[in-house]
Amino acid sequence: MRWWLPTLLVLVWLGLGAIGGPFTGRLADVTENDSAAFLPESAEATEVQRLLREFSDQETIPAIVIAERVGGTTEADTRYLAGASERLTRVDGVVGQMAPPRPADDKEALELVVPIIGEGNPGDVVHEVRDALEQDQPDGLTVLVTGPAGQIADLVEAFGGIDGLLLVVAGAVVAVILITIYRSPILPVVVLLSAVFALGTASFVVYQLAESGTLTLNGQSQGILFILVFGAATDYALLMVSRFREQLRDTDDRLAAVRIAWRATIEPIAAAAFTVILGLLCLLFSDLNSNQGLGPVAAIGIAGALLATMTFLPAALALLGRAAFWPFRPEYRSAKPEHDGLWGRISRTVGAKPRLIWVVTTLVLLVGAAFLPQLKASGTAQSDLFLSEVDSKTGQDVLSQHFPGGSGSPTIIVANEADAADVLAATHVEGVDEAAVAGPPRGGKVLIQAVLEDPADSEAALSTVERLRTAVHAIPTADAKVGGQSAIQLDTQLASAHDRALIIPIVLVVIFLVLALLLRALVAPLLLIATVVLSFAATMGVSALVFNHLFDFPGADPAIPLFGFIFLVALGIDYNIFLMTRVREETIATDTRTGTLHGLAVTGGVITSAGVVLAATFAALSVIPVLFLAQIAFIVAFGVLLDTVVVRSLLVPALTIDIGPKIWWPAKLSQAMRSQSQASAKG
Repeated sequence: MRWWLPTLLVLVWLGLGAIGGPFTGRLADVTENDSAAFLPESAEATEVQRLLREFSDQETIPAIVIAERVGGTTEADTRYLAGASERLTRVDGVVGQMAPPRPADDKEALELVVPIIGEGNPGDVVHEVRDALEQDQPDGLTVLVTGPAGQIADLVEAFGGIDGLLLVVAGAVVAVILITIYRSPILPVVVLLSAVFALGTASFVVYQLAESGTLTLNGQSQGILFILVFGAATDYALLMVSRFREQLRDTDDRLAAVRIAWRATIEPIAAAAFTVILGLLCLLFSDLNSNQGLGPVAAIGIAGALLATMTFLPAALALLGRAAFWPFRPEYRSAKPEHDGLWGRISRTVGAKPRLIWVVTTLVLLVGAAFLPQLKASGTAQSDLFLSEVDSKTGQDVLSQHFPGGSGSPTIIVANEADAADVLAATHVEGVDEAAVAGPPRGGKVLIQAVLEDPADSEAALSTVERLRTAVHAIPTADAKVGGQSAIQLDTQLASAHDRALIIPIVLVVIFLVLALLLRALVAPLLLIATVVLSFAATMGVSALVFNHLFDFPGADPAIPLFGFIFLVALGIDYNIFLMTRVREETIATDTRTGTLHGLAVTGGVITSAGVVLAATFAALSVIPVLFLAQIAFIVAFGVLLDTVVVRSLLVPALTIDIGPKIWWPAKLSQAMRSQSQASAKG
């Protein structure tokens, strides 16, 4: 078993990699990026989507063609767009006949609404529409495709780099950091292979579940999956490799070193992984289908990282032995440098003035947290999702200059036919440009379309929808429901606010229970959670300053605080788990003060390295030009560094020393436990 078991495990993982690897590139085939698909079943906009099936056999999404000529459009421009509309009817995915091009009041623009089938991939249809519009386009005429369908197409294209560019960037960043840490060309390859195998396995499972409709996968979840697996697998690998290197100095048997390292790290790594998994699965309590999908998708990724790290990696290390660290191999009975290096000095500093250190670091974190109210997370326009110039974003600006902002993407009201007149009268609220009954009644229901003055994805439009709902709901017998693009966005924001209030307390309770079981204590878990929550608040406060004054972002999605909390608290607790499990182990053999200082010294380098790797991998999300991912990238990267450099290195050990043995209450790490631990070690 000294040879064939590690060899067998490596061969099994090579086979799993060959099977699962291709599915990493196929995940884009099962993603859904239509915002309506992510709404909860109970949302009013979702009910309207269902009612619309009574009026049409096919669900459609409007693509709005806006043609602009400064100085005024010509007859040739009108003929061109009319001819283009005839060609577009022959594009597969475009539904029925279109209304003639509509001129703007200022005569400088023309508008054409192209209905596109909502099922399948409307983004592909939009690309064909854009190609068709390039034929015979008059010189000097600017032609852009915007509207909900145009935004979906541009969003899909923005996410197109996830399975290529993002993986290359993340892999390169991790490789550089690993080479810098270990100064070895071999070990980074082994660690990266572990991460790649974890990602391939997770991608295979996620693909099967998404294809069967068991869960919803979108571009954001796909990007987070890639980064989370790479970061977590590398973090867990660093802890395993560090303990293996430490044991190689204590034994000349590399297989014994692997066994000892595995036994010493399985508990903290598994606890850290399950903490993140349980935290992510709390997203199943979300009202939003997109959040419900992200929870299990990311949890599967963490499970894949745990499985690869604790099976493939130790098998590979067992086969390589000291050669994994070539050319700087750790020799048997060589000196242990931890206490003489940087972290030894930090440990002694914390031990010298623990109270001063935890008071100062707490005050610094509170200063950062004070800026939290400046975070603008009430939502943004859909066109603001893009950090680069795209047709749908530019087109929406042009459309708003010449037509009512909601033109081509009307708000939909479905009501009882008998109350149609009253409902139509009730639509005359601030922000509505015009409203009219669309088509004949169906099944006792009437459909009313209201064109809003402001762009359908703007905050002003959402306020108008709220006023519309208040007005039509006041007619008790009408059973009126308000839907459409603006209503979808409003319901998404309302669901996000509900999710924050519900899920954050659940996550805190779950993490507390995991920590209490792991550390066999109550005070220490409360302390760790308090420090990580404070770190989260400081991170969000600093992020607010950066987003508002440095990057000049228009705002943030309402889900940003929840996602930031899930990732930062769950991942931040990981580093405290890595530290405090070692502190507990050392405390049993010595005392709380000595155990804390030794635990900090021996884990400081590896945990900081893990934090740098995770921060760098999340920062790689910023290569995708989408506002949500860029903000998550900064929040997690900055927050992880804050956790590893300040909270775990200074605040937690200083508090542990100042509180003393009471931190393990109600347990007592007594001499009897030490004797029992020593007897078990000898046995």
